[in-house]
Amino acid sequence: MLLRMVDGPLRLESGGQMSKFNRRSLIGMVGAWACAGAATAVAQEQMPAWDKVRIAIEGDYPPFSERDGKNFKGFDVDIAKALCARMKADCQLIQRDWDQIQPALLDNQVDAVVASMSITIERKQKFDFTNRYYHTPARFVGRAGQEIEEWDAWLHGKRLGVQRGTVQERFVDVRFNGSNPLRTYKTQAEGVRALAAGEIDLYLGDALSLSAGFLRTKEGRGYEFVGPAYNDARWFGEGIGIAIRKEDQGLRWKLNRALDEIRSDGTYERLSKQYFGFDIYGS
Repeated sequence: MLLRMVDGPLRLESGGQMSKFNRRSLIGMVGAWACAGAATAVAQEQMPAWDKVRIAIEGDYPPFSERDGKNFKGFDVDIAKALCARMKADCQLIQRDWDQIQPALLDNQVDAVVASMSITIERKQKFDFTNRYYHTPARFVGRAGQEIEEWDAWLHGKRLGVQRGTVQERFVDVRFNGSNPLRTYKTQAEGVRALAAGEIDLYLGDALSLSAGFLRTKEGRGYEFVGPAYNDARWFGEGIGIAIRKEDQGLRWKLNRALDEIRSDGTYERLSKQYFGFDIYGS
């Protein structure tokens, strides 16, 4: 198809057939395209470059994040640093208690949350997530050596503990529907201390965190995983992702690209094996 300018009307030539267009209409179309291009350029200039990013971490969830003197350490912390290095961004790690992390993001106190947050349908109604950066089931921990013949019957009436505001709390509320006394705790550390003190019979949490942050420690001696692994996406989501505000799609894109890069260059595998002994990305 060929557009040819001639004296008089503009002619559209295609396969020998000709149709007449008004020259004024073409000029209007060209002007509209130019305005749209200019608007796009202005919008791009106004979009954040994301060379500075405020990242929320919890700081009381070993081995993912915990205090190390005045600083923080853990898998989440190292993942955040690795992503910032790939994005060439100046990142500030900001500690927030778990029950304050979501409000901090929505109130623009931070730009992203790297705090082992499950990607659930309910949470996606409030903000967006990157692709997952690991996936792990939930498990109960309790005293080692308990005889269990039929799980549901044995579990009935046991005193359960979970961290407040987590997917585990919602799961217990719905799945056991009041058949078990439930206590909630501000942090997982408080929950496993209550378990050790005999205040509860079982504590439900992320299997990786409970394994590395409790069972492998001195405080975890005499305890073990009890019962099945729970990983139903209805309760526990699609894995663990980085939360951002819905309007910050440029940041989401940069984080996803950085996640792909640390997966492909071996950084992710190295950190995963450093903390857990194997790749925790999941299938």
